[in-house]
Amino acid sequence: MKITGNMYRDMVVSAACCLDNDKERVNNLNVFPVPDGDTGINMSLTMSGVRGDFAGLTFEGGIGEAAHKAANLMLRSARGNSGVILSLFFRGISKAWKELDEADCADIVRGFERGVTEAYKAVMNPTEGTILTVMRVMTENAKESVDGGEDDVHALFSLMRRAAEETLEKTPDMLPQLKQAGVVDSGGSGFLDVMEGMLRCLEGDPVRSVAADSGSEAKGEQAADFSSFSTESIKYAYCTECSVTKNEKFAGEGTAEALHQFIMKLGDSVVFVDDAEIIKLHVHTNKPGKVLTEALRYGSLYTVKIENMKNQHSSLSDEVKNSAEKANTQTASAPEATAPVAPEKKYGFVTVCMGDGLASLFTDLAADKIVSGGQTMNPSTDDIVNAVLQTPAENVFVLPNNKNILMVSQQAAKIVKDRKVIVLETVSVPEGVSAMLAFDESAELSDNIEAMKEAVGGVTTLSTTYAVRDTEIGGTAIKEGEILGMLNGKIICTSDTRLACIKGLMSKVDGASYINVYYGEGAEEADQVTAYLQEKFPDAEVISMDGGQPVYSYIISIE
Repeated sequence: MKITGNMYRDMVVSAACCLDNDKERVNNLNVFPVPDGDTGINMSLTMSGVRGDFAGLTFEGGIGEAAHKAANLMLRSARGNSGVILSLFFRGISKAWKELDEADCADIVRGFERGVTEAYKAVMNPTEGTILTVMRVMTENAKESVDGGEDDVHALFSLMRRAAEETLEKTPDMLPQLKQAGVVDSGGSGFLDVMEGMLRCLEGDPVRSVAADSGSEAKGEQAADFSSFSTESIKYAYCTECSVTKNEKFAGEGTAEALHQFIMKLGDSVVFVDDAEIIKLHVHTNKPGKVLTEALRYGSLYTVKIENMKNQHSSLSDEVKNSAEKANTQTASAPEATAPVAPEKKYGFVTVCMGDGLASLFTDLAADKIVSGGQTMNPSTDDIVNAVLQTPAENVFVLPNNKNILMVSQQAAKIVKDRKVIVLETVSVPEGVSAMLAFDESAELSDNIEAMKEAVGGVTTLSTTYAVRDTEIGGTAIKEGEILGMLNGKIICTSDTRLACIKGLMSKVDGASYINVYYGEGAEEADQVTAYLQEKFPDAEVISMDGGQPVYSYIISIE
């Protein structure tokens, strides 16, 4: 037996459903007791696209086409480090199977080996005992089996699922913090769900999602909204946007410039992204049918969005309807982009944060776009891409302000081609604020990057949150509900009250010139905290503001 494109489609859908059904359990495996256990959610949302219309597609082009479509859907929806790693694993598979109609055991191993390579590339210093280890050891076992003569696909997937489970069980022996917490690696556990779902499909018992509307929810969250377009003095009636998965003839970056020039002659407000495998375009035109017809020469359409800006409620012209039918727009439900804008200035900023106060602060600091996200809600790759494309600048700085959003931001930067994207490795809100304060609009790009990196390096971030479960870290027993004090992301102390926890944190600080306190939900003693800090550091300038952030009652910046 060999795996065909339609079989692979069903296997990936089953894997996505298995992961979605189990996401809460995976969340709860988070090694640290802080309320950011979102690994399961991130991995499930990364695969959310293949639980939608993708399930109903027919892949006459074989497994290469199916793998390509699935990988692109996951990359666009990737959230968090675990989601990015998972999406890159499937992207590697798609690259290895690019020319295949069907895949036998040797092809499967070759694809998984490429997937492991792509996933490892995304992590600068891979740590043993994580999802990467589970992927790698499982694949090594599979290769050894195939080299030994295994040629049965079902038997191979059975072996891989078993190898993944055995490796996962060993992760606590590889990472001391896993052993202390009494859990296995959460990302590796999510990957085991993926392998379980694929195997169950091969056995004729594919997994179905227990949440009947989960696919529609995922799509609705990312649906484009063009309702803000003005209907006054519009020269071109139709706001036309589509995404194209390139065919082999146009594979590679910069191969669709002729299409770019073509649509520029048909209208205005043109934004064009020419990625290695995907084209994303936006144009205001009176001839959307011609745009779609021409775009089809470069590959297959997987998202189409057309709005009549003069009359939102009127029907599209016969030309648009006919062209849309020919385009077969009933394709995979990839995330849809909001209307992008053309660069008009030298510098721009996209920053990630949660809380109205923090969003207002970054806006006051001249951030162009605020992406809502943080510990409990990681934005997707496409969320960052869309924010960048809506920033009217030639050079766009992205401030992730969270270590779990860094990899997603870096992947987004690789997708955008019509402007330079610089991802500053800010892992906290204070670091993002300091970076923006160090920015000089009149300075050269390289000088700004250096100045902002230096500013980020001079920030110490303290924060308080609460334990979501009992655990033990570094020999310290932590009880559910206790207040946790964190220094640069590491748990330093615990206490029954937030003020006592902050005092414990400050015992680790030698001195301060500037202290910024961002208080959030549940910070009832903010005045007391500010008074304490001013008393402890009488020569420091202490500023306190309502950040409105969830999860972290206090985020404190020390400089």
